[in-house]
Amino acid sequence: MQIKSFLHHDTETYTHVLIDERHQQCAIFDPVLDYDFKSGHTSTESVDVIIEYVKQQGLEVKYIIETHAHADHLSSAQHIKRELGGELMIGKHITEVQKIFKAVFNLGNYFKTDASQFDKLTEEGTEFMVGDIKLSAIHVPGHTPADMAYIAKDTTDGKRNLAVFIGDTLFAPDVGTARVDFPGGDVNDLYHSTQKILSLPNNTEIYLCHDYPPEGREHCPVTTVAAEKSGNIHVREGISQSEFAKMRTERDAKLKMPRLIIPSVQVNIRAGSFPEPESNGVQYLKVPINTLV
Repeated sequence: MQIKSFLHHDTETYTHVLIDERHQQCAIFDPVLDYDFKSGHTSTESVDVIIEYVKQQGLEVKYIIETHAHADHLSSAQHIKRELGGELMIGKHITEVQKIFKAVFNLGNYFKTDASQFDKLTEEGTEFMVGDIKLSAIHVPGHTPADMAYIAKDTTDGKRNLAVFIGDTLFAPDVGTARVDFPGGDVNDLYHSTQKILSLPNNTEIYLCHDYPPEGREHCPVTTVAAEKSGNIHVREGISQSEFAKMRTERDAKLKMPRLIIPSVQVNIRAGSFPEPESNGVQYLKVPINTLV
């Protein structure tokens, strides 16, 4: 089992490629589409680096996995599907997020909230294989109702540490945890989700979806359960649920909305697709006025 991580500098997002070397198969987690907020222009320059890597390694893409419907970057899953194939996967509770944001953006009946835009849905306990690597899904709501994490285990090598891809549930120890103030978020759910992850063996490698390092530290894609339990500034051992809930709620009240939340959510609930072109051939995204706070 090998893991190659790619940092998207503009959004500080990590895309991880999980590789089974024996079968030359892989899964790609949380790929990013370049998006210029000022002009509305998109680019595949960043994800094309990942695509080229996959081609150079001679890998077959089995799955493109979204840990949740991101609010800070647009997904490039559709571009990867066109170039490399693979099934697009997300947690089944995406339907709840679709319903929430269908109302926020007043989308018409043409927009389906049954997750039919995705190829495969997972839930707590879902297991699937990438070559000899077994992936097990765990539901980790809080940041959104639909967040999923995926535990990876090489079934041919008992000495290999577990790896878990956690989306936005936890960040590096010196950064803390995800916010919960988006529609559908829940602070107590997030606390319980962090405890699920921290209950894994101490040597489990945690692959982060984002890293926002303080000054003087470089970006890092991975940490461990032991490091989080001993040093996470929000949920290290000894911090109670009530203490966490108070801190997280007060902190979120002071945070600004993510720069790309409006385009990101509209695209990501569509599995990385933009709305159909209008009569002039142009695709449009909506901007709700005085709605998101």
